[in-house]
Amino acid sequence: MLGNWYVLSMISLIFMGMQRFLYKVSSQRGCNTAWTTFTFMGTVTVLSVIFLFVTPEPISGIPFLLFVSLVNSVSFTVATMTHMEALNYLPSSIAYPIIRLNAAVVVLFSIIFFSDRPSGYQVIGIFIAIMVVMLLARESNDHNTPPRDIRKGFSLVAICVVCGAMASVSSKFAAMHSNKMAFIALSYLMGTLFSFAFRKRFETGPAGTGHGDAVIIGIIMGLLNFVGFYAFLSALAIGPLSIIISIMGLHFVIPVILSTVIYSEKLTPFRVILVLLTIVSVIFLKYGNSS
Repeated sequence: MLGNWYVLSMISLIFMGMQRFLYKVSSQRGCNTAWTTFTFMGTVTVLSVIFLFVTPEPISGIPFLLFVSLVNSVSFTVATMTHMEALNYLPSSIAYPIIRLNAAVVVLFSIIFFSDRPSGYQVIGIFIAIMVVMLLARESNDHNTPPRDIRKGFSLVAICVVCGAMASVSSKFAAMHSNKMAFIALSYLMGTLFSFAFRKRFETGPAGTGHGDAVIIGIIMGLLNFVGFYAFLSALAIGPLSIIISIMGLHFVIPVILSTVIYSEKLTPFRVILVLLTIVSVIFLKYGNSS
């Protein structure tokens, strides 16, 4: 069963979805973004180093491994931090769906770089994805968030989308051509150092005084991410990038639902429709190579 890329993708979807919800928890509890990220990535680094020494998979292609780990680390760290910061300016039901539309960017890259033949399903999925972004941007003007915060929130989301796509593409290359556990260890070690370097940037107000919650949330995030990311890499090693990343695009549904239930965020009928359209988009992308 664990040799099936679809099953591995679904396992990753569930664990990554729960991890993404903790971004919201970190934001709600006023945690320092960099400290949460530092603890989260440090936890994954420790776990991956331990498993690296107890697994028999050889390590080869050191220069490539270092390069792809650096690209992945920088892009993922920036994506993680801008993701959590964006939640300070935009509701989860708006931020999460847009961020997960980086699946469309990755699918386009897969079509161009890996010479995938675009199907009618993929064209429809990408069109719906673009339409959802435009509608969400228009809808955001209807709530009480100040225009300046809306602009800052969408700027952070845009950075997150681009960097998230870069992280996914670099993960595909790493899964195909390097030791997966060594890649995780190196990538997250670099990410841990980057997030520690940026810790002062986010120490404002109450977020800069107590780090207890940030550490606890970060450790839980690290445990969830370790399982989810390894399952993701294992799926990428044997399955198609465009379909796997589209399945992963669905995991935003988990934090949106949990945020609505736990934090009583308003989920208007219009937002429900947009969330459903996003799901339809990634489903079309998922089945793009099946026609």
